[in-house]
Formats: sequence, C-alpha cells, structure tokens
Amino acid sequence: MTEPAPRIEPPAPAPAGTGAPVGRRERKKAQTRQALADAALRLFLERGFEQVGVKEIAEAADVSVTTLFKHFASKEALVFDLEGDIEASLVAAVRDRAPGQSILQALRAYVLLTQEHAASLDVTAFARLVADTPALRDYAHRMWMRHEAALARAIAQEAGAPEDDVTCAALAHFALASRTLTGGRPAPRQATEEIFDLLERGWAAVRPES
Repeated sequence: MTEPAPRIEPPAPAPAGTGAPVGRRERKKAQTRQALADAALRLFLERGFEQVGVKEIAEAADVSVTTLFKHFASKEALVFDLEGDIEASLVAAVRDRAPGQSILQALRAYVLLTQEHAASLDVTAFARLVADTPALRDYAHRMWMRHEAALARAIAQEAGAPEDDVTCAALAHFALASRTLTGGRPAPRQATEEIFDLLERGWAAVRPES
C-alpha cells in the first residue's frame, strides 16, 4: 500500500492539567477518522481528487458512507483532516506562550517551527494535489480564513483589545500570509525572519506592551 503524504503542521499542544485517559470509544473514533483520511489521501494522490468518490474512500477504510460523513463534512475536508488541530495550535501559540514572550515572538516561533517541520518532510505530492485542484485550493483558502479569525480573537484577548480590533486582525492576517509569501524562496527562513521583523516593528508601534 502506498503511504499517504505526511501532514505538514505540528499537532496541537496537549491540554494542560488533564491526566484523564482516552476512552475506548474515543480511540475507536480517532482510528476511524485516521483510516478515512489516510485512505482518501492515498487514493487522491494515486488517481486525482475528482476521480475518486466518497463511496470508494469509505470502502477502502472499511466503513459506510454514513460513517464517513459523521467524521468529515465534505470530501475536501478529508484532505485537511488536521484542520481542528492546526487552529488549536495557532491559538495555543499565543495564549500559552512562555512568560515574558511577546505575541509576535510567539507567532514567529510557531511559523518557523511549522516551516522547519514541513522542510523535514516530503510534501511535494500533497502540495501539488492541492495546487492542481480548484476545489481544494478554495477549501484551503476558506480554512485559513477561519484560522485567521480565531487567531485574531486570541491576539485581541491577550493584548487586552476589543475582539474586532483591526490591528489584531491585521497581525493575524499577515502572520498567516507569511507562509505563502515565503513559499518557493531560496532562503525561506530568512524571508520569514524579515517578514516578522517588519511585523514586530509595526506591532510595537501600536501595542508596545504586547
């Protein structure tokens, strides 16, 4: 069996202060979800997104189509199965940052970490699948917009600003956009550092205590 392309984001940090073991039902649900995501990505990479139906994916994971849609709201969502984890990790990067670490420093560290993680894996096939499939490109854009809104709210809360503060929304937008701006550049880490140097100067001008 062809191995699925690796996911390119780090997992969300484990919730602090909860030592409760994961129950059997939760483990079963997680296993089913992972089996569906792996089967879908394998089939999409082999034959193309448009050429694979949800029934085939369900059969490959040995579940019903009804079960598939209990775990994933759409066919596109199967490709981005870590969507919830990504959003949680973004918010946690801001809210759970180390004492004395600024919001910008925390976001810079998070973006650089995801960049290093992606560089250590072969994600070419996955990236090409998304880039070559309009439905997946559109879904990815909507997904990042949802992450942007959640990140902006977290920044505003930590900065003591109103939830709809435009400077917090702008910071969230450009922090996430840095991933796109540095893609394909010969020195992506240096480019990321330069972007965050610029963001940090601007943020310090309006929120010097954050």
